[in-house]
Amino acid sequence: MPWLETDPMDQRVQFLTDQRLGFYSMTELCARYGISRKAGYQCLDRFEQHGRAGLTPRSRAPHSCPHRIAAELAALLCATRRKHPDWGAGKLLDYLGPRHPGTEWPAVSTVNDLLGRHGLLVKRRRRRRRSLHPGVVPPTTQEPNDLWTADFKGQFRTRDGIYCYPLTIADLHRRYLLTCHGLPSTHGLGARRIFERAFQTYGVPRAIRTDNGVPFATSGIHGLSQLNVWWMRLGIQHQRIHPGRPQQNGAHERMHKTLKRRAIRPPREDAAAQQRAFNRFRAEYNEERPHDSLGGQTPAAHYQASPRP
Repeated sequence: MPWLETDPMDQRVQFLTDQRLGFYSMTELCARYGISRKAGYQCLDRFEQHGRAGLTPRSRAPHSCPHRIAAELAALLCATRRKHPDWGAGKLLDYLGPRHPGTEWPAVSTVNDLLGRHGLLVKRRRRRRRSLHPGVVPPTTQEPNDLWTADFKGQFRTRDGIYCYPLTIADLHRRYLLTCHGLPSTHGLGARRIFERAFQTYGVPRAIRTDNGVPFATSGIHGLSQLNVWWMRLGIQHQRIHPGRPQQNGAHERMHKTLKRRAIRPPREDAAAQQRAFNRFRAEYNEERPHDSLGGQTPAAHYQASPRP
């Protein structure tokens, strides 16, 4: 014949029955049922207060959690994340903190848990950080406009089939994106007009760092091009990274990654629509997006134009 099966509810009823018979002390009775004396007395108290209904299992979840995110804050964090899907928990807190003074914000790990529960996190494989070659000297700056970085983001076609070559210029010290302009080619004449406009608006930097591509360098004597000869005449030092070493201009390359995600994918209808997307990205990058190297503040809050005309 099969074994008799009992559930916790039947055992609690039998425990109360044996306790009323008085054959065993509370210590002996709890030992026979494999429970502590505290659990035994708790069972008696619940039965006296609620009857048989008090013997049913109860949830062990706490009645209140002092660390739970308020519903209003959770909705605000999720809405901001949906608006800026490439911002992490730290950037969300840095962005919302000044806009909602006096609010007690949760920890970064708590915000990450919240975003994960709402399906707003994309799990990515963690990349191993590569150490720099001992001969690579990272650029150092003391103040804004000590060093500008410039580069062409990889070309792509807008939806009308026309190629777009985004030229970006940024201040390395404050991470301020000076310009982001789509050009039809990498010819030096078009790039020179963009640099002229930047110099007229923000003054002249002490140095500009680029790669070795057109129009920043050529295959001629010393790799000089008309563009960097013009810079030298203006008193600007031209720094060129080593060929095939984009990490020597890492801050600019990292900005390009964000640019591609926010303003290029997917490409816009034509050059005018694409430029409007670049302008929106530049405004967000400078005035809204917190930057880790600036203590969670925006580049626009720290950047100042160069005093060199």
